[in-house]
Amino acid sequence: MHPIVNEDLEYITSVKIPWGDLEGKSILIAGANGFLPAYMIETILFLNDHRFKNKAKVFALARNKERILVRFSGYGRRKDLVFIIQDVCSPLKISKRMDFIIHAASQASPKFYGADPVGTILANTVGTANLLALAVKHKSEGFMFFSSGEVYGEMAPGQESIKEDAYGLVDPVLIRSCYAEGKRAGENMCVSWSHQYGVPVKIVRPFHTYGPGMRLDDGRVFADFVSDIVNGRDIIMKSDGSAVRAFCYLADAIAGFFTVLLKGSTAQAYNVGNDEGKISIAELAKVLVDIFPDKHLKIIRKENEYAPGYIKSKIPMNVPDTSKIRQLGWKPFYSVKEGFSRTVRSFKSE
Repeated sequence: MHPIVNEDLEYITSVKIPWGDLEGKSILIAGANGFLPAYMIETILFLNDHRFKNKAKVFALARNKERILVRFSGYGRRKDLVFIIQDVCSPLKISKRMDFIIHAASQASPKFYGADPVGTILANTVGTANLLALAVKHKSEGFMFFSSGEVYGEMAPGQESIKEDAYGLVDPVLIRSCYAEGKRAGENMCVSWSHQYGVPVKIVRPFHTYGPGMRLDDGRVFADFVSDIVNGRDIIMKSDGSAVRAFCYLADAIAGFFTVLLKGSTAQAYNVGNDEGKISIAELAKVLVDIFPDKHLKIIRKENEYAPGYIKSKIPMNVPDTSKIRQLGWKPFYSVKEGFSRTVRSFKSE
């Protein structure tokens, strides 16, 4: 295990969360190949190795067998990690009771919104229906849906941060809306199943999250910047850099997700992001270049040169208000500078 990943897992499991609620339980995590859910799986395995006497068992559901075997190749053949290879949109035939179900199966990169809008929206609607039905059948004690900060749409100009009950425009006839509208529908399905069938759903809305293990070909700007630094290339700015985002380091986000799962209120949504990490894209590029002065890298502007299929966001500012999750005892620990330094170093030393 990479030293930075090990440090992250030590930090996450040190956060005051009722981890014992997971001990000895069966936990289904859909979208297990994904950047965020994969770290959740590693957190549970770390708890099994260092805290739990009665190990939890993780059932990792993913479409791509080769990718998941590569992603978890360092874990060998563990009895507490079981792979289920199938599409979440196909009927689920899982007979063993799942105590907890985490639905994180979704394409999150904008480069897929134009190339596969149907696949993007189906995972968040049909896939959500399949997993909720499983939760009803198994009388699961916990269900968490990964939504997104994109559900808020275009907010009023000048709005500094977004509370969970504030919503702006999402135009349903724009192709890029396949993601936001899919997440909005998935959220309402969750609260509907909770109301009608008693499923104990929790909803998390992650904002821009980065860290070890992120795909450098993800297509999002912060992934492009990290890729440039890791590979010793000048940073290419494809916009004017004025858009403001709140960047949250992966370890902080994972601690937030488990906080909501184990301490959050049923049928409620929680922003998970670092509102202290608010920064413009242009400022982020400068921070990254300045962290590694020995590389002598520059920032080069080539506006409007986007990859095929990429549909850029029209939202100038996307910053969460995190007061709701902070009431559960969570708060971010890593600054933007430290988080991105750890991220780059996690790739450099591999």
